[in-house]
Amino acid sequence: MDDNFASIVGAIKMGRRIFDNLQKALGYIFAIHVPIAGLSLIPVLTADLPLILWPVHIVFLELIIDPSCSVIFEAEEAEKDIMKRAPRKADQPFFGSKKIIMSCLQGVNVLIITLLVYFIGLYVGLNEKEVRTMSFITLIVSNISIILSNRSWKQNIFTIIRTPNSTVKWVLGGALFFLIIVLEVPFFQSLFQFSSLKWYEIALSATAGLFSILGFELYKLLSPSNKYS
Repeated sequence: MDDNFASIVGAIKMGRRIFDNLQKALGYIFAIHVPIAGLSLIPVLTADLPLILWPVHIVFLELIIDPSCSVIFEAEEAEKDIMKRAPRKADQPFFGSKKIIMSCLQGVNVLIITLLVYFIGLYVGLNEKEVRTMSFITLIVSNISIILSNRSWKQNIFTIIRTPNSTVKWVLGGALFFLIIVLEVPFFQSLFQFSSLKWYEIALSATAGLFSILGFELYKLLSPSNKYS
């Protein structure tokens, strides 16, 4: 048995990092499934609204969600203050109500922004496939933004981007690559029920997706003493 004090400290730090990363992954799962559920159900409530998400779109999303949880968050380095935190109470829940609420609110932000793009598209007279394409771009960019933002519940997005994590470029780069494929290759356009868009429609959709994390970033900015409860 290794009873070296440095080894004990290292083991505690590793345990806290693993615990932190599991919480981040679970928070992301809560966040991203709120808009998926909302976008799947809301158009069903009225026959006048075209469906946004079909099964093939949800499969595409899950191909991003699964490796993000199992690879990106698992590989995340420990937060700088991880060894300065007080020990957790024995009866403290793994994922407290504060984190559940904040994670779900992130998802609500994504849902609202994606629906805004959706209804703007309908308002200006775009057809069903064009509206679906714009909404899906917004959802994918929002998904990527949430992954990046949730890498830390304390640091801002600009600091997070500069923090090394070798898995990020592969998972998110792959997501963007395959998004381009389904948007541009005719076979996949037909499979996903998409349509070609003008450059400014793509830019609007992507920009809207980037703004989906604004609320969470403001929360981190205004709550520097976040206790990771």
